[in-house]
Order: sequence, then C-alpha cells, then structure tokens
Amino acid sequence: MRKTRAIVITGNGTNCEMEAAHACRLGGFDEVVIAHIAEILSGEISLDDFHFLNLTGGFLDGDDLGSAKAQANRLRHAAVAGSNEKLVEQFIRFITDGKLILGVCNGFQLMVKMGILPGLDHNYLTQSVTLTHNDCGRFQNRWTYLKVDPKSPCVFTRGIVRGIYLPMRHGEGKFICDSEETLKRIESQNLAVFKYSGPDFATPTMEFPLNPNGSQNGIAGICDSSGRLMGLMPHPEAFVHYTQHPRWTREELPEEGQGLALYKNAAEYVRDHLV
Repeated sequence: MRKTRAIVITGNGTNCEMEAAHACRLGGFDEVVIAHIAEILSGEISLDDFHFLNLTGGFLDGDDLGSAKAQANRLRHAAVAGSNEKLVEQFIRFITDGKLILGVCNGFQLMVKMGILPGLDHNYLTQSVTLTHNDCGRFQNRWTYLKVDPKSPCVFTRGIVRGIYLPMRHGEGKFICDSEETLKRIESQNLAVFKYSGPDFATPTMEFPLNPNGSQNGIAGICDSSGRLMGLMPHPEAFVHYTQHPRWTREELPEEGQGLALYKNAAEYVRDHLV
C-alpha cells in the first residue's frame, strides 16, 4: 500500500506549520512535509505528490490588501518554474483528483479569497464570500464552542455528534457572503460545517463573545459540496492534546484534544479512498 502523504505550506507570513504537521502525524499520516511556497513555485515540490493539503494560520504578507488577499493573487497568477502551468492549475488538479484541503484561520481566508470555498457549482476560482474585520474592531484571542452540522457532507467532521471546543485568534474572522442567495445556498446544502454557539452546542449565536467576530448566521467554518475542502477560523491543530486545554490542570480530560478528530478523519479518508 502506498504511504499517505500530507503537505503543509509555509512562507510569506504563515505560522502554525509545526503544529499542523504534528497534528497530521498524530492523526495517522505516514509522511508529512512542511514546504515553503518558494519550493512549490520553483517546481522542487509538487502538490501532485500529496493527498492532504494544509493551509495554516498566520499573517500572510502582513495582511496587506486584507487578510490573505496578496497570497491569493500570487497563487492564482504565479507560474511554476520549468513548466507551462500556473500554480493554481495544481490546486485545481488536486481538487479534481479527489484530494483533501484544510484551511485554518489565515488558510481559510486564503481559500475564500482564491474562490476555492464554498466552490458552489464546482466553481473554485470565483470569490463569493469573504472574511473581514471583527465587529468588535479588535483582535480576539479566546476559546470558542462550535456547533457542528450533522447533515454536512464534510469529511473532516465525521463522528462529531454535537460540537467541539477550539481556540481562535484573529482580527479578520467575520464571515459574510456577497449576496443573500449565496448564503441561502450554503445553508440549504449544509455547507456551514461549524457555527459559534454556547457550551451546550444547542443553537448558533450572534452574541459576543461566544461569536467573537459577528459572522453571518454564526458561521465559523464551511466546506464545499464534496465535503473534501474545508476552512474554519478556530484552530484544530492547537488542541490535539489535553494539556493544550485552558483548564487541563483543573478537569479530567481525555488525552486526545478535540481538534485531533479532524486530522484522524482526513487520514482515514485518504487510506480508504486515495491509496
């Protein structure tokens, strides 16, 4: 059997690449590569050789032009050295080959601004949603309760019954759509995987600070219709072990952090469908 391979892209202001790679290993991937974007643009590393692409948090290009916008423009127009293709063609081939992409925080911002999410009508190059400045007008760093949509096609959330508890840290996390029609389609197709909620995971909330940014309908993360492409603002890679929980010295907790489930689901999917 071929090895399951994950890649984590770094460079131009990303961070969390070490944590994301560690989460992939804990989740069950055989090989995990942290690659600088320059290595991909030079042709030294190709996305074609991997099954799971991680786009991590950070402050791409200092958030100039808005979070991840400069990198989105770069990836859509830059050519791969020594070839006749643009890098975005590798992204589209990665998607059409049935592989997985997870964008966290800045990575989620990158996916929506490239147009990869929500990918309505399988259109992965037209932006229809965005992530913009928090309603409170400042950076937020806190833990959030995320209600999961059990009807979502999302590969990453299989087995998560009610919701999960994850940290978030961002200044531009407010999810908004370009039209009411786009929002209706996301909701009707159950693409709003995660929504901010209270600790009972009962209903989505617009109440601050449970909803830390004012996202429409409380949306914290979305996927495409295949369920293989997902982005979310909170950080699953930052809660893969109980010692990362803010109350780990005061509560009895399982050894595995709740964020690890996303990476275990990804590894299982790759083993079952791609190798």
